[in-house]
Amino acid sequence: MPTSEVEAWFVREVLPLEASLMRFLQSACRNAQEAADLRQDVYAGVIAAARKSLPDRAKPFVFATARNLLIDRVRHERVISIDTVSDLDELGLVADEPGQDRVLIARDELRRLRAAIDMLPPKCREALVLRRIDGLSGREIAERMGIDESTVSHHINNGVRILAEKLYAEEPKRGKQP
Repeated sequence: MPTSEVEAWFVREVLPLEASLMRFLQSACRNAQEAADLRQDVYAGVIAAARKSLPDRAKPFVFATARNLLIDRVRHERVISIDTVSDLDELGLVADEPGQDRVLIARDELRRLRAAIDMLPPKCREALVLRRIDGLSGREIAERMGIDESTVSHHINNGVRILAEKLYAEEPKRGKQP
């Protein structure tokens, strides 16, 4: 694709989206500078892709690029906050989102997971959250909880086992019994 054509498309279709793009990025970033840096990464990705082929619709393409960059950033930080992922989904700006049925199923699964975590014994819940959500090591958890590392491992294993039982146990059958 000729550079002049891509530049004209960028100025005509992408730059007018800057205000809404920045609102989107600022809602997901810690500070304005981080959002501005990410905006430049979004623009670079959009231009690189547009050089191969101009997208049919600019807005969904730009916001999908932004969303993917945010997800990559969260993955690189190794800590995936359920709230961060929920906030990105609530914005609903990306056209390539999964169908409403998949969204409802995923939200229901998250609700079930949160309820199951809340039902764990306190020490199991604390150790499991610190390990699986906060990403702390066994040693860090042991120091924070004031217990031995082997006890941390025991709490995490019990927590995972209890969660598996609660989340994957067969539902009792309803209706007439044979």
